[in-house]
Amino acid sequence: MLLETQNLTGGYTTKPIVHEISLTLITGEWLSLVGANGSGKSTLLKLISRLLKPQQGSVLLDGKAIHSQPASVVAQKLALLPQQQTIPSGLTVRQLVSLGRTPYQPWWQYSLNAEDRDKVETALQLTRMDGLCDRFVEELSGGERQRAFLALALAQDPQILLLDEPTTYLDIRYQLELLELLKQLNQQHLTIITVLHDVNLAARYSTRLALLSEGRIFAVGNPKEILTPANLADVLGVEVVILETPVGLQICPVAAMND
Repeated sequence: MLLETQNLTGGYTTKPIVHEISLTLITGEWLSLVGANGSGKSTLLKLISRLLKPQQGSVLLDGKAIHSQPASVVAQKLALLPQQQTIPSGLTVRQLVSLGRTPYQPWWQYSLNAEDRDKVETALQLTRMDGLCDRFVEELSGGERQRAFLALALAQDPQILLLDEPTTYLDIRYQLELLELLKQLNQQHLTIITVLHDVNLAARYSTRLALLSEGRIFAVGNPKEILTPANLADVLGVEVVILETPVGLQICPVAAMND
């Protein structure tokens, strides 16, 4: 397994938010975490990405616990695109994306070598940011900014890319553009974990879904297996109709369920 969580439990204080999460991920999968607000999706992603330390259990990357490995070693295999990014002032897109090569540089090296420059250029081209590489990051639109930070993550040349609500602040055009780009990268064997608020987009693009409820795994499987009216009533609290469409399953909310 490329990535595995074993009885993973943790949160922001001594009181855990996610409980005993056990998941496995193989190379080339796209796993989306789906659940209601407060179900623990983003917390789980932070535990997997090493931003939070587990209270119990472990995260294994290539069979090794990530919380006992140096951050630079983990960053060469795993990259995170958070929900909200800190916008650096006075930094160009190219300078931002170049920061993705930091895990590969010794502390005394300040300039990029030929391989680093090649990885940066590839990331800029993949995200179609090469034409904006000299713009300041704070001058970019929302969609451009999201692509710039995705390029930063891709410049790390990771095996696994984690994205927390990557479509939240984007209009529908940019949502689809971003997800189609991720689909292309996934087809080139980049392994992806996303937290997605829109269950229809999750169903359309993901290999597997993990439904979370109150910090626990409710169900895991391919979209057709687990996106059932009964499961969505339990996890999201809505009555739904499920339709087959040319782009896959579409979940049509009908009514909120009474508690």
